[in-house]
Amino acid sequence: MIPYIDMHCDTLMGSAVPGFSLIRNDRQVDFERLSRAGAMAQCFAVFLPQRGWFSAVGLADVTDWEYIRRASGLLAGELEKAPELAAPARTAAGIGKNHRAGRVSALLTMEDGRALEGRIENLDLLYGMGFCMIALLWNHENCLGFPNSEDPAVMARGLKPFGKEAVQRMAELGMLVDVSHLSEGGFRDVAELVKGPFVASHSNARALAPHRRNLTDGQLRVLGEHGGAAGLNFYAPFLQPDCSPQGSTAALIAKHARHMANVGGVECVALGSDFDGIDGQLEIDSAERVPLLWDALRKEGFSEADVERIAWRNVLRVWKEVVG
Repeated sequence: MIPYIDMHCDTLMGSAVPGFSLIRNDRQVDFERLSRAGAMAQCFAVFLPQRGWFSAVGLADVTDWEYIRRASGLLAGELEKAPELAAPARTAAGIGKNHRAGRVSALLTMEDGRALEGRIENLDLLYGMGFCMIALLWNHENCLGFPNSEDPAVMARGLKPFGKEAVQRMAELGMLVDVSHLSEGGFRDVAELVKGPFVASHSNARALAPHRRNLTDGQLRVLGEHGGAAGLNFYAPFLQPDCSPQGSTAALIAKHARHMANVGGVECVALGSDFDGIDGQLEIDSAERVPLLWDALRKEGFSEADVERIAWRNVLRVWKEVVG
């Protein structure tokens, strides 16, 4: 069984539901299915819902920091309940130790750095809580910068001064910078500021699916030059040539992997499923079905060594270089 590391899922959104379990649930990711699939590590993102989302779904509104503590607390609590299945990790060494013990590593990450609120001490606080990767933006402007956009003027805008300060502090701390959802101008700024690897945790190739969330060939080359990695996203609109919401298949994911490898090098291709943040017609519709991708990659001409690079080796290398 080939182990794998998935750089992004939104499963911690379940923390908004009383009694939600990460050990076993009816969503796309849980500890039991990760273990059965041979997962080495899963990045669990704390995604900050847009303000008003909680009340819109019939739940009491909470502040960003209340939600961060709730979601990260859920992960910590569920790991304590199932130590035979999964365990926390931050570093590459921790991931390796858990893997040798037969446990899936749970890595705590964040999607949308708006909770920093323009204060660098909040970044230090997140680091102290165990966060090891932050996606600077989601789909809206925040204190760090500007998002991907259909508006060329917005797409060209770079990081704000605080965004540049935060990226530099992340490098000092050993936190991975995630550019998925970021504007093209912001990507350029990150590439200038970060000397080593950074990642796009869940983005595909724009040359094959012209969605603004995907990476251009130029961005893929820069990512490869930095020794970084892009996680293959399983969402159909980021895979289909017409950005259709239907038809996510292992074969289509593998085609994006082939293009990304051809442009940026196979060392820059990784996994970033976006599970529990995506829906639609999905051939790989849960963690348990991720191994379907290995044969699809082989059919695209990837060697066994390359399949392992994409599955886990590339991310583990990045993690070791940046986080430790």
